[in-house]
Amino acid sequence: MEMNVSQLRQAFMDVGYIAEEDVIMTVFWALTLKKPLLIEGEPGVGKTEVAKALSIIFAMDLIRLQCYEGLDESRALYEWNYQRQLLKIHLQKDAVAENMEKDLFDPEYLLARPLLKAIMAKKRVVLLIDEIDKTDEQFEAFLFEVLSEYQVSIPEWGVIRAEHIPIVVLTSNHDRDLSDGLRRRCVYLHIDYPSMEKEVAILERKIPEINPGLAQEIGAAIQWIRKITELEKKPAISETLDWAQALMALGIDKLDQRAIDQTLGLIFKHENDLRHFKEKVGSKSLCEVVKAYTTGETRS
Repeated sequence: MEMNVSQLRQAFMDVGYIAEEDVIMTVFWALTLKKPLLIEGEPGVGKTEVAKALSIIFAMDLIRLQCYEGLDESRALYEWNYQRQLLKIHLQKDAVAENMEKDLFDPEYLLARPLLKAIMAKKRVVLLIDEIDKTDEQFEAFLFEVLSEYQVSIPEWGVIRAEHIPIVVLTSNHDRDLSDGLRRRCVYLHIDYPSMEKEVAILERKIPEINPGLAQEIGAAIQWIRKITELEKKPAISETLDWAQALMALGIDKLDQRAIDQTLGLIFKHENDLRHFKEKVGSKSLCEVVKAYTTGETRS
């Protein structure tokens, strides 16, 4: 199903993904040109959610390849079920060798991994290759070769070509630089932490029962916390949502020192960050910043 820019923009809004114009346009060009979409940005800014939104918008299955250090072709593409093959050999050890070999490579013995699943899919899917920067250069080179032709070679079967080219989304936290070869094959998008206005809009969309005043205060607090340069991990949108839900569970409709102190573990996820906030910043200072923002004394 093809969409123009206006339809795509509305579709993202309908599924609850609040996107800036540059996000909509970049996704549109990736869809139009049928090229993979490479999204870079800090953890938790909504990169993976783009793929999830696309799968909902186009009513397609989402196939996810979660990358990690040491990921190899067999785990990403396919491998044979050797245990079942050995069992087959044992049970039919007197069978004709030629027939035995043919039977051992029937589809029932093939363990298709995400890449092969996407290529063999009977209808178009969304293929999410999450955190590609966690893999090494060798795997990256293998990957963009597969994505160039959307085909793989299985020695026992021959070449398998995709009947339907998947919508491909790759994400990267920029833990390492990706190769020019991969970048050239993709449409590039960078997503930053949300602005104050977007953060509040996300809160109100994801948690419609939230008090608008509390949403503004949470947005102001999170924006200020992200400016603390010493933090190992800045709070992402997921932390913002968790914090809001925790405050609401406590019956809080206005931020104060006690409420902040009771919920710091939802904002900070590293011991050093938590210690730094308590010792160098403190909930009192955070309350003062929020009060200054909400009373219009400052917008910085």
